[in-house]
Amino acid sequence: MSTRPIETVVPEAVEPPSVGHEDRTALLEAAAAERILVLDGAMGTMFQRRELTEEDYRGERFRDHPLPLKGNHDFLSLTRPDVVEEIHRAYLEAGADIVETNTFSSTSIAQSDYGLAHVVREMNRVSAQVARRAASAVEAADPSRPRFVCGVLGPTNRTASLSPRVEDPGFRNVDFETLRVAYAEQVHGLLEGGVDLFMVETIFDTLNAKAALFALREVFDAVGQDRPVMISGTLTDASGRTLSGQNLEGFVNAVAHARPFSIGLNCALGPTQLRPWVEELSSLTPRLTSCHPNAGLPNEFGGYDLGPEEMAGHIREYATRGWVNVVGGCCGTTPEHIRQMAEAVAGVAPRTPNERPVRCRLSGLEPLNIGPELLFVNVGERTNVTGSRRFRRLIEEEDYETALEVAREQVEGGAQILDVNMDEGLLDSEAAMIRFLRLVAAEPDIARIPVMVDSSRWEVLEAGLRCLQGKGVVNSISLKDGEAEFRRKAELVRRYGAAVVVMAFDEEGQADTAERKVAICERAYRILTEEVGFPAGDIIFDPNVFAVGTGIPEHDGYGVAFLDAVREIRERCPHALTSGGISNLSFAFRGSPELREALHAVFLFHAVQAGLDMGIVNAGALPVLDDLEPEVREACEDLLFQRRADATERFTELADRMRGAEARRDEDLAWREAEPGARLTHALVHGIDAFVEEDTEAVRQLSERAIRVIEGPLMDGMNRVGDLFGSGKMFLPQVVKSARVMKKSVALLVPHIERETAADRAAELAAGQESAGQESTGKGTVLMATVKGDVHDIGKNIVGVVLQCNGYRVVDLGVMVPADRILAAAREHEVDVIGLSGLITPSLDEMVHVAEELEREGFSVPLLIGGATTSRTHTAVKIEASYSGPIVHVDDASRAVGVVSRLLNPRERDGFVAGVRSEYAEVRARYADRGERRPLLSIEEARANAFRPEAADYTPPRPRRPGIHLLDDVTVETLRPFIDWTPFFQAWELAGSHPDILSDAVVGEAASRLLADAEEMLDQLVAGGELAPRGVVGLFPAGRVGDDIELLEEPGGEVIARIHTLRQQFRKGGRGDPRPNMALADFVAPRESGPQDWVGAFAVTAGHGLDRITERFRSAHDDYRAILAQTLADRLAEAFAEYLHAR
Repeated sequence: MSTRPIETVVPEAVEPPSVGHEDRTALLEAAAAERILVLDGAMGTMFQRRELTEEDYRGERFRDHPLPLKGNHDFLSLTRPDVVEEIHRAYLEAGADIVETNTFSSTSIAQSDYGLAHVVREMNRVSAQVARRAASAVEAADPSRPRFVCGVLGPTNRTASLSPRVEDPGFRNVDFETLRVAYAEQVHGLLEGGVDLFMVETIFDTLNAKAALFALREVFDAVGQDRPVMISGTLTDASGRTLSGQNLEGFVNAVAHARPFSIGLNCALGPTQLRPWVEELSSLTPRLTSCHPNAGLPNEFGGYDLGPEEMAGHIREYATRGWVNVVGGCCGTTPEHIRQMAEAVAGVAPRTPNERPVRCRLSGLEPLNIGPELLFVNVGERTNVTGSRRFRRLIEEEDYETALEVAREQVEGGAQILDVNMDEGLLDSEAAMIRFLRLVAAEPDIARIPVMVDSSRWEVLEAGLRCLQGKGVVNSISLKDGEAEFRRKAELVRRYGAAVVVMAFDEEGQADTAERKVAICERAYRILTEEVGFPAGDIIFDPNVFAVGTGIPEHDGYGVAFLDAVREIRERCPHALTSGGISNLSFAFRGSPELREALHAVFLFHAVQAGLDMGIVNAGALPVLDDLEPEVREACEDLLFQRRADATERFTELADRMRGAEARRDEDLAWREAEPGARLTHALVHGIDAFVEEDTEAVRQLSERAIRVIEGPLMDGMNRVGDLFGSGKMFLPQVVKSARVMKKSVALLVPHIERETAADRAAELAAGQESAGQESTGKGTVLMATVKGDVHDIGKNIVGVVLQCNGYRVVDLGVMVPADRILAAAREHEVDVIGLSGLITPSLDEMVHVAEELEREGFSVPLLIGGATTSRTHTAVKIEASYSGPIVHVDDASRAVGVVSRLLNPRERDGFVAGVRSEYAEVRARYADRGERRPLLSIEEARANAFRPEAADYTPPRPRRPGIHLLDDVTVETLRPFIDWTPFFQAWELAGSHPDILSDAVVGEAASRLLADAEEMLDQLVAGGELAPRGVVGLFPAGRVGDDIELLEEPGGEVIARIHTLRQQFRKGGRGDPRPNMALADFVAPRESGPQDWVGAFAVTAGHGLDRITERFRSAHDDYRAILAQTLADRLAEAFAEYLHAR
């Protein structure tokens, strides 16, 4: 307990250091070069140990303050500076080189919660003075080394990148400007108090930190003083991301513009959890690195259990591995922790900062480092109201949700930077830019890439910069308003932490010749690098892409002028990048989109060859250069390079012809000219079954025996398919089509093979010989089954087809297969591998049972485990313990072939199995050491904290038609609009979201063909009526009884069903945590005391008739259409559920 009398304590005058701040900085840098520096530890932990009272926090001066102050630790610098100084001295005497001011929450934003915003500057000044006095006293007693005072800027209790409102992701309860003003006030106070350096720490939102860094530089410039700045981020979990979603390298890129004294990590995690990130950080920055972790992870009581000795051991490892320059402690650490850390790092050489090559290092949530290895960076152009009519209309209508889809399409189409422009005369461009960028920040799949803020108005550019937590790009500034204005804007861009696009535009206007373009860019480069101090790697020159083919002779050379300028700028402006708005080139041909994209592709090819680093372009629309017709490419190059006098006229004529031309080209049948074996191989690889009978028969007649057709062209084709699939150049729908060709061909050959085999056997018997006959020497036999209790088999069927395509014999037992049938079939077919599949959770237990039965019966064949609910961990922990034979978890079809091949290869099998077993042993060890589980409440405690709806007067609505209703009039045509196509593509192992997947550079063509086949089959299903969706809906009176929901025959009637629901038993948080422990039953009114409530339930299927359809296809050896029907029926069942929700 506190024993000091409660009064306002006025700090004594502090003797300033005997040297100026420049010399103190030199001392700090010299110390850091000589040894690993030691920070202090936790302040809050030490305050809590003193059990201070409300009176301690109030003092005499604030005795009558209207709000409670206990827990406002920073305020103790005014009311109990003696306690604060005591803690500082304890850390310094324990060996700390740097003591942090007691100002973690000393901003007007945080202190407004206590009604103390008006004393913030004083709090900071006094806190710095108290720390200064402690440091000076310890340094005077032991002058062997200097002690430094670090002014701490905490993160505040708000975040500028995230919305506190789930229903409105674009809302913010704080913005950059508010943060900047608050931090500037804090910095002024700390400077007045005499700090030696600053630390922006516990950064969970990089945008907050960028506001602090902006304020620091602003105040330093205003008062004519500078101080070193430490930056320390916080990773919230093992994923290595901040609370606002940024990964470590993205964070480093976003704050590197401040050229800090050090970049580090603190809080949230203990030294064990931080270890991989400290190691990664040491390789990411040329600055010093720091680390002050918590004393482990918090226990169930909010305390920290990692002792000083153990923690010091971790810190010593960081030091001896050369990862750190500054170490210390955060939550839960004490002077004893710091003492042992200081001893642990004494004599260990500090990390030598690594020099990184000059690069433009940008970031969204993730980094984008632009170097030679990238070749070319695509800047997405469609989120631009001046360049996209669709996007402009969406923004004008304030349909931001759909506007975000435009951004998502750009990212999925290959954009690596997102250009955002809101320059439209009738728009409030600032407000639109802010709203859109805040919404982008809430979409991780979009926000992962950097943003290029694009505007001709400086205030809009600045508004955009204040929304970016990553390092973005400003597009653009120029010399058109003179050097002074250019310099002012460049300095601000640098302070905001962005790269900049500089247009080839000066006081005389836009440059249109190569000479003027180069001269302007060279002049701008000199100003930026020599006068502003702008990093050369963050300068991006745009030498102006102008339209060609306008009919104006002066415009004919614009394409060549751009290319020449790019080459020269690269030579004269080292490390700077070049960019251009590629679509400007074809502005004269707006009515010919196909030809425009061809011109863009040709121009881009030559521009990249000239050294262009990035371009604003709709990457997803660009054709492949080699796919262009020779006439089109020649016309494009004639126009660009003016290789003929009539180039423009010829290009215009071509545009007219192409505008009305049919998009679909005649099928290329040149392959039909090859010999029969090559034709059959080609057909198999490309999935063409139109000529399979003709070609199979032709090859058979040329072969000695029918089996040679399989061993020759068909095996050649299957091997080619396996190679293409394994290398990612062929996709699952194509593989299944190839299997269709193979099966049809084999089916044609089987009668001939059987006849030849029978003839051989008869001849052998006549000669008195015994033979088993001649059979194809397959690679091995794989038995596959969906286990008992599970009816899902789409994935299993796909794996089976892929294995067959690679020459394996597959015995497919189907679905709902019990263990005894699996064992019997394995013996009957003498299988080499058994594969078990399952989609639902109970299948996991059934797989364990099958493994136990295999062990009991003495099997030793390899066992493959696959399916949506399966995992490597479950396989290693649960299944491998039940079976002594090899067990391998297989993620997807593309892995199955490789796994089976290695298991059946005598040279590879033992090593492969040993490796898997070793891997699974590690998985089991990690699982066993995963730490104590989250503490559970007793069921009684959880029920006492149940969710209790507050609306006591609420009356649940009564259904218009209670009871059970059969739905047998719903058709495939009715359900078709409700299909979600994305899971359909996932079932075929095509990664991407619909509809963006259709234009994907890698899988788009395969996805489009698959969708076309699916739509064709849907047309057939609608017309034929073979597939009959069926459903049943029930609406029942219901009431809650404890944690159960009872369904009644009628209101007040008999109980016809009882649904048991589970209640959450996790301890939700600390004392006073308001969150309830929920059960589903909480959402139903009590049966005895509440109003009459109702519960709905439904079951749907789209599978009636599916067996007949798939059997028909399989009997025709058409696995492709069989699996297509299954995947469509699966989607139609989900569509039925969506239909009922909507209805």
